[in-house]
Amino acid sequence: MAAAFRRSAARRLGGLLSWIGLVGAIAAAWQASLWFGVMTPELLPPIGEVLATAVSLLGRPAFLASVGVTLAEVLVAFAIAVPLGVALGFAISESSYWSAILKPIVFLIFSIPKTIFLPMFILAFGINFGQKVGFGVFSTIFIVLISSFSALDSVKSDHVRVARAYGASPWQIAWRVYMPAMAPILLEAVRLAMIFNLTGILLAEMYASRAGLGQLIASWGENYMLKELLAGILLIAAAAILFNEAVRWFEARCEHWRS
Repeated sequence: MAAAFRRSAARRLGGLLSWIGLVGAIAAAWQASLWFGVMTPELLPPIGEVLATAVSLLGRPAFLASVGVTLAEVLVAFAIAVPLGVALGFAISESSYWSAILKPIVFLIFSIPKTIFLPMFILAFGINFGQKVGFGVFSTIFIVLISSFSALDSVKSDHVRVARAYGASPWQIAWRVYMPAMAPILLEAVRLAMIFNLTGILLAEMYASRAGLGQLIASWGENYMLKELLAGILLIAAAAILFNEAVRWFEARCEHWRS
């Protein structure tokens, strides 16, 4: 037990040091491009100024209000898309008839850039909260469906038959057989779903919105406010990384399901 704990701690420390090294390398390359004249401060502000702007943004009520709007849209779309996608994915996979019909359609729509459908959502919903949430769900649900297909395929039919032969109830089969096999894939799906969800919401806000981070980023870009633009991008990236690491932490807690 102690040896396993030490190995786990060493892995976490190694990962943290890798992250610190990567961030340091990016910061060094950023500053070096300015020092050697590869980029000009007008096109790429110094990283210290961008970080100072990011800190100041966190104290601006208007920015925090935009964060609240985007966060609400992201959370509602995520809460709808993930359970709905998993349920539909399992329902489709459990029927050979519907699998043959619907799976090719799901993969076809997934391969199409979702932004071309954005005007349709604006026409259907208008420019409001529901339009952003709807587009976020649409941008997210297909990756969840495809992951659910893969998760269900990873369950070995022999294990299900053995469990039934020993008299396991449907709930026991779901918890003891399906969940351990599907958990790693579904957790990866959650990570990808948040990326697709956040991207979809931000694109919807940048395309047509009265509030939100996407609208702010579009405004900063149009007005050549590079410090605010880069600071906003850094803050969004930091939030995405924190969510990703939280899912990885939860996945590590579920490590015993893999065995």
